[in-house]
Amino acid sequence: MATVVLQAAGAAIGTMLGGPVGGIIGRALGAAAGGFIDQQLFGSSRTVKGPRLTDLRVMASSEGAPIPRLWGSMRVSGQVIWASDFEEKRKTESAGGKGGSRNKVKTYSYFANFAVGLCEGEIDRIGRVWADGKPFDLSGVTARLYTGSETQEPDSLMTAALGGGNVPAYRGLAYIVFERLPLAAFGNRLPQLSFEVIRAAGGAETQVRAVSIIPGSTEFGYDTRVVTREAEEGVTVPENAHAAADESDWSVSLGQLTASCRNLRWASLVTAWFGTDLRCGSCEVKPGVDNRLKSTDPETWRVSGTARANAHQVSSSGGGPAYGGTPSDAAVIRAIRDLTARRRKVMFHPFVLMA
Repeated sequence: MATVVLQAAGAAIGTMLGGPVGGIIGRALGAAAGGFIDQQLFGSSRTVKGPRLTDLRVMASSEGAPIPRLWGSMRVSGQVIWASDFEEKRKTESAGGKGGSRNKVKTYSYFANFAVGLCEGEIDRIGRVWADGKPFDLSGVTARLYTGSETQEPDSLMTAALGGGNVPAYRGLAYIVFERLPLAAFGNRLPQLSFEVIRAAGGAETQVRAVSIIPGSTEFGYDTRVVTREAEEGVTVPENAHAAADESDWSVSLGQLTASCRNLRWASLVTAWFGTDLRCGSCEVKPGVDNRLKSTDPETWRVSGTARANAHQVSSSGGGPAYGGTPSDAAVIRAIRDLTARRRKVMFHPFVLMA
């Protein structure tokens, strides 16, 4: 009430003293004074609303689009074959203010349920996934992959949304269903997804019984743990995690290998040390590193009791090391344990490089 009264009074007084400009200034001053009085006497309550969606934008879904047929490993984007209305979650929080004000803030978050057709089945698995061109980790979301077998059943989420008997099983089509995918990270829209699809080519993988694992000269390439190194002060980069952010290269590659070569039984684990001289009488065989000054975390390099600072420094070529270092003892042990846990037998294969 004071706001209305003082606003009118300020406009009248300002007009008498300063004309139209004075009226505008007086109205503003009166409104400010009245608002302060009202807040002190009665408090205030208002609701602040966050951004809210009015519609859902989805990836393009073309009628009659061809179904890709692929072998080996290929990146595909797929087609959206089903999507429900987005789910809206509303959250209201109280925020106190001066003079006993009772403000409320409403925020909205959105979730999407949809299915993406990939290619003709039956595929073995999907590898990496990208969302809007950036790597996307599926481990933090609810997603179900259907490989496109001739016996797969309709998805439970789609059945719940459309009713029993109204959902095809899409037999012969590989597709993936996302359930309640949070959209906040993608600007409250469906991201443009693409998938690395792996499918055995001609059945050759099933005939593989043994493999030789290289490169052999890699300080942490055989480690199941992610190791980082300090590139510069305050900046760390992965030492052995380039295929996935939260998995080591070993874990990713072994998972792909054992999934493709299901009859694999033996793995020859190549481990390189370094010879110091081409003359046999003068040559010493030592564990080596690519950089004595490198700092790694959480694992430190150590082989046969030799620390990094005392290790043989491999030769350089083109401004960098000619080889990687000798695999760390702890990394080799974890690699052997990982292989045996996957029910594969291990042959330890020492190897000498001249560097």
